[in-house]
Amino acid sequence: MAAQKRFIAGAICPRCAEMDRIRSWEQHGIRYRECVSCDFFEQLPIEDGAAPELTTRVNRPREEQTRQDVQPVRILDPKGH
Repeated sequence: MAAQKRFIAGAICPRCAEMDRIRSWEQHGIRYRECVSCDFFEQLPIEDGAAPELTTRVNRPREEQTRQDVQPVRILDPKGH
């Protein structure tokens, strides 16, 4: 019986950077991962236990946020008072 291939929700392909395109399965003590959008393919022994975690939308490093100067808002009276 063939192993069932399952998509990894939120996974980002390390080659083409497409999200939700990686599927994974295990067979004969090997973990396989492949992208359905490009030619990315990876196989890792399951015994290793230290398989690198794929980047997902949850664990992706945030881009550095630019800090903008804060300025108070002045409300102008339309009647000029």
